[in-house]
Amino acid sequence: MLAARLYGPRDIRVERIPHPGKPGPGNVLLRVTATGICGSDVHAFANARIGDTVLKSPLVLGHEFAGVIETIGSGVEELRAGMRVAVDPAQPCHHCDLCEGGNPNLCRRLHFCGLYPDDGSLCEFMVVPARTCFPVPDSIDDEAAAMLEPLGVALHAINLAKIRPGNRVAVIGAGPIGLLLVQAAKLAGAGEIFVRDPLPGRLMLAAKLGAKPLAVRGEVDVAIEAAWGGAAIEQALELARPGGRVVLVGIPSEDRCAFQHSTARRKGLTIVFSRRMKHTYPRAIRLVESGKVDVHSLVTHRVPLKNVAEAFALNSAYKDNVVKIIVKP
Repeated sequence: MLAARLYGPRDIRVERIPHPGKPGPGNVLLRVTATGICGSDVHAFANARIGDTVLKSPLVLGHEFAGVIETIGSGVEELRAGMRVAVDPAQPCHHCDLCEGGNPNLCRRLHFCGLYPDDGSLCEFMVVPARTCFPVPDSIDDEAAAMLEPLGVALHAINLAKIRPGNRVAVIGAGPIGLLLVQAAKLAGAGEIFVRDPLPGRLMLAAKLGAKPLAVRGEVDVAIEAAWGGAAIEQALELARPGGRVVLVGIPSEDRCAFQHSTARRKGLTIVFSRRMKHTYPRAIRLVESGKVDVHSLVTHRVPLKNVAEAFALNSAYKDNVVKIIVKP
């Protein structure tokens, strides 16, 4: 089968690798129908690492994905061949103290599709645990099903933000996660939502979703950073009012987080780090199916798997008003 494998910084190759074969107990064989390119994939493409996780051998990227079940392994009862599913890329152990405490996103033995050493979804077929698959209705197409993963990330961040009705909210970064945060914050009851981003096209899209392009310094109740860290973190702290809340979602390229201590201290800010997501897929499906969250307007480009190298180059350069690229095997 075809797969896109990362060999090193900016070295991604589409090549043939062995078919994954029959699924084992509790697993399913999936034919991948759509994969979204995430900002963290772009990090990996550019640097051959994410944070302190370094690429040591060729890796199939991709973790925002949907597919059709081809075959089910023994012991799988809730799924059947032919079902269309969205897939949670996280594979927690379900046995450690953090999993049993209701925080599988913090699992001590977590495996994650597309994060070294676990291959991801930029391929034609893959085997995944049945419990990570969520059937989607016909009203949710393959692209929207793949977009449920970034929507889940946004929903988890909104949970941590603890937005109250009428709160003023600022979102730093109007990429896919940021634009989904705008919509989720609105549903959570935010009174006004402000967005900062250096790309005019993304600000225009945020405006269509109900956000304003500028926030007054020190005036928002909640500031959510959804960029690549760095200056965006400083901006979030500056925008938050005294006693406000700051949620950090982005992954810094340099794996460092720095800000002016006096700003955070004197304001008495609560700063929260958001780690992926948990228990969000059923809710995300309902929000997309009901039309309360628009994921389709974020998809700006669609490419076949054979053109994935060009897609990553375009995404990393932010050319052609790119927001979200969907790869279809």
